[in-house]
Amino acid sequence: MALIQVNYVSKVLMRTVPLNVILPVDKISFATMDYENRQGKKFKTLYLLHGIFGNYTDWVSGTRIQRWAEEKGLCVVMPSGDNAFYVNSITPMNDYGKFIGEEIVEVTRRMFPLSTKRKDTFIAGLSMGGFGAMRNGLKYSDTFGYIASLSGALQLFEGEKSFLGDNMVFGDVKKAKNSDINPEYVMKKLVKEGKEKPVIYIACGTSDSLLASNRKFRDKLIKNGFDVTYVEEPGAHEWDFWDRQIKAVIDWLPLGKNNNGLNSGNIGK
Repeated sequence: MALIQVNYVSKVLMRTVPLNVILPVDKISFATMDYENRQGKKFKTLYLLHGIFGNYTDWVSGTRIQRWAEEKGLCVVMPSGDNAFYVNSITPMNDYGKFIGEEIVEVTRRMFPLSTKRKDTFIAGLSMGGFGAMRNGLKYSDTFGYIASLSGALQLFEGEKSFLGDNMVFGDVKKAKNSDINPEYVMKKLVKEGKEKPVIYIACGTSDSLLASNRKFRDKLIKNGFDVTYVEEPGAHEWDFWDRQIKAVIDWLPLGKNNNGLNSGNIGK
């Protein structure tokens, strides 16, 4: 499995931005002892978002995502979202919603052999990234066929105050609630317009303070006709929970059977 660090100039953010990309182009077959992807296969892709205070390295250092992706032949793109909740900011050159929902997809598809099909393009995240995955997955539903939110910060427009200071991110929170910054607003708009709905996975630990808001958002999605897989299991707002759940997400996605290939952890049939 190739683990690639990318630095490129973002035209949306107007600065050089980093990405980690897991790309299964180097999988070697035991049968042929040659690279498997000789026919120009286009890879299914998961855009994976970190949480508050994190960056593009979090998922690789905090979970076994590289191993899980390798088994399934999945490309994983991990950008940095700073503390911006993956939405367009009130400050210039901080349009993180457009960055995630449009630019990253366009740029990585030009850089790497990625499928352009909606059914092969997924978005997921934890905490702040769970919010970002839900909002952008719903807003850009023509791009993303599957959404996964782990311990998602889905309480932000329910009157609960964030330690970050929501006005710094969203501007006037009351106005933002009735705009496409709010995942619930985007969800209702998508339903009203009759667009195809993404398939959704939500998980939250039973000891997580965000549990109630995740249950509420699950209920809203189901009420609006979405196909939702919802999981609660023991755990808090912590990497042990997210490591288990990102494995569950990858098993849930339409990726086919496992195929480890030849690698440093698998040297025999």
